[in-house]
This record gives sequence, C-alpha cells and structure tokens, in this order.
Amino acid sequence: MSRSRTLVATGLFILLCIGFVGVAAIGGASGDSATNPAATLPDSDTGSANVSEEAYVEDAPGPDDVYYEASDGNWVSYVNPRDEYRTPYLGDASGKLCVTLLNEAGEPIVGETVPNTTVTVPTGESLSWHAETDPMTVDYPLTDHYERELDADQFGTTDDLPQGNGYMDSHCIEWHGLPEDETVEYGEAQIEGEHADKIEVVGYIQQAHDTWDTDVDPIEDAESYEDAGGGWTYHEDGSHGQAVAVLQLDSEVTGADGEPIADGSDASDADDNDSATTGETDDDDDGGADDELPGFGVTTAIVALALIALVGSRRFTH
Repeated sequence: MSRSRTLVATGLFILLCIGFVGVAAIGGASGDSATNPAATLPDSDTGSANVSEEAYVEDAPGPDDVYYEASDGNWVSYVNPRDEYRTPYLGDASGKLCVTLLNEAGEPIVGETVPNTTVTVPTGESLSWHAETDPMTVDYPLTDHYERELDADQFGTTDDLPQGNGYMDSHCIEWHGLPEDETVEYGEAQIEGEHADKIEVVGYIQQAHDTWDTDVDPIEDAESYEDAGGGWTYHEDGSHGQAVAVLQLDSEVTGADGEPIADGSDASDADDNDSATTGETDDDDDGGADDELPGFGVTTAIVALALIALVGSRRFTH
C-alpha cells in the first residue's frame, strides 16, 4: 500500500505542475494580444471599424517640432507650406480655407482609396494673389502631392491644447495681409476624377471674426453652403476668419458602413458571414488545432495518471 500511495501522490503532483504551466501559457497568450493596440483617434468608439480606408493618425506638432509655429494659450498655430503673405501688405486681416476628408466612420483620411480625384473650391478675386487659390485645388491622395498633407487640427478638444484634440485632420491654405474691410468669398466644393462618385460633400463650417472654435463636430455641425455663408467681410475688431469644406466617403458606394466590427476580424469578413449560418467551419485549419492543444494535453495527462495509479494500486495490494 505504501508504494501505491507514493505513486498516486507523485502523479497528483505532476498533474498540478501541468495545470499550472497550462494556465500560465493561456494567460501569457491573452496578455500578448493587448500589447500593440491599433492607433486610434481620441473619442473614437472603436479601434476597429468597417471602413474602406483606415484613419490617418498624425500627431499635432509639439513645441519642439519644426512644424510648430506659435501659441498664446488661447490659440495654437502650425507651420503650413501653403501660408502666404500678400505683397503689398494691405492690413492685418488673415484667414484659412480648408478641406477635410473623412472615412465612413467619420475619421480623417488622406484619400489613399480615391487616387486621381480632385476637389476644387472656387475663391474670390480678393485671394487671386495667393499661389494656391483661384481656385483652391486638393488632389488625392494627399501623401502623393503635398509636403504637409494634413496641416491643421480643426476639430476636437483636449485639456493639453488651447485648440484641437492633438491630431491633424485638415488640408488648408492660409493668407495674411488683406485690408480689414475686405470681403473673402469661396464657392461650393466640386469633386472630379476617377473616384469622384465615392465622395460626398457633407457641408461647410464657417467661423468669422474670431479665433477658430475646435469644439465642433465636422459632420453634425456642417451646414449647407447657403447656411454657412460662402464668405465673410472683415472688420476692425474681427480680422480673422476660417471655413472648412467637409467631405466623406459615401458608404452607399464604397460598401463600408463605418460600424464597429468584431475583434480579430476585418471589414472583408462581412462577405463571409453566410458561412456561419450554413454550418461551415474552419476546424481543419492548423490555427484551430493549436488553440485546442492546452485543453487536450491536460485531459490526456489526467487519464494517463489515473491508469498508472490504478495499475500500481492493483499490483502492490496483492
């Protein structure tokens, strides 16, 4: 009996060791899946959405960055290659005209999925001296055509910045040197090119005579061209103004809806949903077999140890 008890005790000890190793391995695998989460914009509902083009995540320049320009605590300015000063300089009036392109989930993108497509925004005579106007044109993808594809942080807020949420979201032109009684005008955005049908004009956001308020939503706060105003007239105590044309990929054309998708799946998985309802599985895949090994190994160990204990007990009790 003594030999049998020793054998059983040894078997139980081995079983406990196997169980501990199995739990540790499973825990380690779970931890590894969260070490490199996908980069997402702040206030985003999900890091994974059914979109035809992923968000373009670019941090706003910090004070030590070459593209950081200035801030007085109420506003912050970033260097823009399309920022020009009028010659002759006629006054202190300044302004910005921007285009923001969003994916189906409302996140800023650079138009990699709509190449050879151009957005044109007509500008008035008062800006004809600016090299990037008359009209303002934006060619996609931005990364193929511009030194600074996104040069402004027009939307969102954070406690760390006087304006914006810390992520670049717009492509703009800027100007300085207009007289303070000048009228600036811009026309409706026109979309042309290979993928023009994939982009829709959501609307316009215009703010004149004050510092740009970034606490606005590019989709919810966008207005029609007529309601936004199509321009503004400067005055002495309001010598600044900005307007943004908001564009978005049309989900009815792209087939993506911008809704969250399950973890570990891709937007393309939506086309494979039918297999789940017909009983088709991927159990034959090597990956599936690997996932079952921890549980299978423990079960085998239990059965083997039980047989050893039974044989040993029968042998040494006679």
